Amino acid sequence: MRGRGRPIGMTTWRPLAALTDLMVPELCGGCGRPGAPWCGRCAAALADVPVELTPRVPLPVTAWALGRYRGPHREAIIALKEHGRRDLADPLGQALAFGLVELHRWTELPDRSRLRLIPAPTRLAAARRRGGDPVTAVCRCAADHLGSRVRVAAILRTRALTRDSAGLSAAQRSANLSGSVRLVRDRSTPMPRPGEDVAVLVDDVLTTGATAAESVAVLAAAGVVVDAVLVIAGA
Repeated sequence: MRGRGRPIGMTTWRPLAALTDLMVPELCGGCGRPGAPWCGRCAAALADVPVELTPRVPLPVTAWALGRYRGPHREAIIALKEHGRRDLADPLGQALAFGLVELHRWTELPDRSRLRLIPAPTRLAAARRRGGDPVTAVCRCAADHLGSRVRVAAILRTRALTRDSAGLSAAQRSANLSGSVRLVRDRSTPMPRPGEDVAVLVDDVLTTGATAAESVAVLAAAGVVVDAVLVIAGA
């Protein structure tokens, strides 16, 4: 389309983009306020210090959360996983990076030169439906914020026929997940080395602790020692 002999360029694209924003305003993924995809108030809420969790299924390591499963923590997780808000992976990754730095400052993580973030297992079908695994995306953004000594080791998968754990009790979740988590060995993803790497299992939400417990056990059987569990929100 041409107007007065000139092609539409940036001078007309910017007003059109502004008009689009008026029709479909950007909404904060944490509180729904218009104006930005992630507002300063929600960023501040996620930048709080981690809280220690006491899951119903016992874990051999300490579990931490960036906050409770309510408010911006809950809304951001739902928007990322269920509404395709992949743009939220970076602010959540930045919050995860802050939490890891705090845990190290508190000496809750060993003082080693390398850190490996291990995303909790996911089913491949769920990852494909969501355009990739959201937890892995958050881990990669956290690694980008923390530097080159931090890597993501996406080495866990949930077997295809595993039942969704939503609505199950702690005992039912443990039974459902028993034997369902498997280790994926990939030459392009080196396994964390005990005594050399800090290994942190990362998930979006910790409800009963069943997934974390099964994941830690599978990793331990392969010689990987998990030093802590860190989630975005504790239910």
